[in-house]
Amino acid sequence: MTSPATGYQRSLRLRDAALVVIGGIIGGGIFLNPGIAAQRTESGLALLLVWVGAGVLTLLGALCYAELGARRPHAGGSYVYLREAFGPLAGFLFGWTMLLVIYSGSSAAVATIFASYAASVFGLPAAMATPLAVGALALVALINLFGLKFGVQMQNLFTLLKLLAVAVLVVCGLFLAGVGSGTPWLAVDPARSDVGFMSAALPVLFAYSGFTYLNNLAGEVKEPQRTLPRALVLGMLGVIAAYALVNVAYLAVLGHDGLAHSRTPAAEVMNKVFGPAGAKLIAVGIAISTFGFCNITLVAGARVLQVMGADGLFFASVGRLHPRHHTPNLALLLLVGWSIVLVLSGSYGQLLDYATFGDWLACAIGVGTLFWYRHRQQHETVSFRVPGYPLPPLIFIATIGLVVVQSLRTSLVNTGIGLAIMIAGIPVYLVWRRVFHPVRS
Repeated sequence: MTSPATGYQRSLRLRDAALVVIGGIIGGGIFLNPGIAAQRTESGLALLLVWVGAGVLTLLGALCYAELGARRPHAGGSYVYLREAFGPLAGFLFGWTMLLVIYSGSSAAVATIFASYAASVFGLPAAMATPLAVGALALVALINLFGLKFGVQMQNLFTLLKLLAVAVLVVCGLFLAGVGSGTPWLAVDPARSDVGFMSAALPVLFAYSGFTYLNNLAGEVKEPQRTLPRALVLGMLGVIAAYALVNVAYLAVLGHDGLAHSRTPAAEVMNKVFGPAGAKLIAVGIAISTFGFCNITLVAGARVLQVMGADGLFFASVGRLHPRHHTPNLALLLLVGWSIVLVLSGSYGQLLDYATFGDWLACAIGVGTLFWYRHRQQHETVSFRVPGYPLPPLIFIATIGLVVVQSLRTSLVNTGIGLAIMIAGIPVYLVWRRVFHPVRS
């Protein structure tokens, strides 16, 4: 029941693990980003191809992470793979960027989205958004300080509720508001006949980010070599289906042009069926969805910091688990605390751009470690191997490379700052090794 290397308790079953995958991906993106993606595609068909194509790409990455998790079923995820394949500096840079930007920036931004919707539901003034966001992050910490069992129960509840919100949105869009509308939702939109296809991938990929979080919790998964690959595949297939159906619902009600002009497509669909009460209902669903995303992001990130501390790449106190609850409480409080600082600073929106870029770059490099494991451990018995290897990791890495190039072309400043934050970790690492005890290999 206990992971011998770290002291974590293996309590996550297949259902729990699959819901972690779904909860780590579905946040606010599917409720907010389809309008942006529609602006960058020429038709409803092209829009659906982007969402399904990005889902298939993410599934390829998930298959690679399934094998990585089967090979190293321990807490830490990408940090562990990068440290083993490319050395402690690579692992440190991942943890450094994760703490400062990727997980904390995403949590701060999404917590603010939660707060804005929660304030709308309860009729609170806009000035309450920041206190609500801070309170949400503090509540996440409180929920998870006393063991994973209660935290998982809450996470399962959040995920099931967000799936219910998705189901209600799809039913309302396809079978109620969209009935008899005659909207030509697959037709080419003349106003956008010359838009680029690749630029639409950026907001869509953001909505798919988070599929690696389960690997951070691998030290707490029961029978991880068997459970983790199945959970990743089942979770990803569920997300792809949900995202495709939601976009079909948007197109059936609003059409491609209407979706491109909408900043809140989910609210518009629900408003057509139930009026203002419907818009408020979906606002509740979005608030629940974003809160659940923050919960799993911070819980998963805390495991990375804990393993770094245990390895000597971070403060030793952060590497300790609570003796009774077997949770990395200090690591969780540190990550939550920094996320709160970002909320209070007001820079979370810009940091989200850095986080998205850094997250997918880290995923691509993490997938790249699979080649190292295959080469160095050719005869190792593994419960799961990526089908069609080496095509899936090559396709994933090449596509993410194209997205990175596109990011450099369209948002040089934000992408450059994201890279600068990563590179800034190199001197920090060198000072750390010199001042503190040598890093264990």
